[in-house]
Amino acid sequence: MNNKDKALNLLGLAQRAGKLVTGQGPVLESIRSKRGYYVILAKDASPRSIKQFTDKCHSYEIALNLDYTSEEISRAIGKNRKSCSLTDRGFAKSFASLHR
Repeated sequence: MNNKDKALNLLGLAQRAGKLVTGQGPVLESIRSKRGYYVILAKDASPRSIKQFTDKCHSYEIALNLDYTSEEISRAIGKNRKSCSLTDRGFAKSFASLHR
């Protein structure tokens, strides 16, 4: 199993553990409230969304990942989503370590 598959499995595990916030509004709120430790946004999201999330994550110093498509994210978490935020430091650290 490669790191990409491991990372997607980790997203599914975080979803089942209740440590994942999904959807544009809730993810942006998790960034603003500093409850989100790592944000994953689909690379096929709209240019406006990509800019909005990039600016917000940069401003709040939160890691942003644009390596996955919306289909991959949706399949991993079982919901049709383009954005999600890990709200647990352990999950965020594990996810980040798979992308080094």
